[in-house]
Amino acid sequence: MLIATNYAKKMALDMRLLGTHYDDHPNNKVSQCARRVAEHYHQTSVHQGTQLVFCDLGTYKPNEWNVYSELKRKLVEDFRLPPHEIRFIQECKTEAQRTNMLADTTAGKIRVLLGSTEMLGTGVNVQQHIVAMHHLDIPWKPSELDQRIGRGVRKGNEVAKLYGNEVMNYVYAVEKTLDNYKFNLLQNKSLFISQIKNSNLATRRIDEGSMDEKNGMNFSEYIAILSGNTDLLEKAKIEKRLGRLESDLWIFNKDLARAKQKPNYKEQQTEKAEKQLRRVESD
Repeated sequence: MLIATNYAKKMALDMRLLGTHYDDHPNNKVSQCARRVAEHYHQTSVHQGTQLVFCDLGTYKPNEWNVYSELKRKLVEDFRLPPHEIRFIQECKTEAQRTNMLADTTAGKIRVLLGSTEMLGTGVNVQQHIVAMHHLDIPWKPSELDQRIGRGVRKGNEVAKLYGNEVMNYVYAVEKTLDNYKFNLLQNKSLFISQIKNSNLATRRIDEGSMDEKNGMNFSEYIAILSGNTDLLEKAKIEKRLGRLESDLWIFNKDLARAKQKPNYKEQQTEKAEKQLRRVESD
């Protein structure tokens, strides 16, 4: 299962991870990401807008084909981006090198920074110039995806204020691949964690989000879209509304049962008080 999962993750990202005899494809994740990165690069050049690219597979390795180097090659050769403005966090061998690289990213000298969730997704403060983030693969835990997004969507992002105070967040996925399964897994984990935090396992009291500009997309809607079936997307929305109504009904029935018990409890308390009063009067 682990071997099959590993192959499936690589196939969804880039077939060349399985072997160099496979060809490049104009619509694979790397090609799509390169176009988006170049688009934002040129649109925000006046303010030195920076972008983060997250990928846990095919990380940078010198003298070996990898996704990081391939994305940089496309950006340089196809879109004419300066190579010194595209860097990999894995290039840093010492803490001093890492500090300098992050400082250059914060200042807008490095316009595109690539890294994994472990090395770039946690505890990194380079948000000042970030205008877009790109996720070439999907982590296994909801918290890891939240950590990635939190690198740019946070206080202190000055350049984003000049572009509607928004940071574009791209998640690249391939229909009918392991990406679909991983979003399903993230949905279940996210729901379970939220229910634990709210001390409630009996019903869905939480809002899992909706596909709009304010709340973004929830994981079930990602699943529906990646399946290629538009009916599933409508089904996801209906199930969400139905879940909210079922939650409201459960809460109403619980409150109703509690209300019905109150009169009996009050009557018992009244009888008990009257008996106590008669004993006191007798004494």
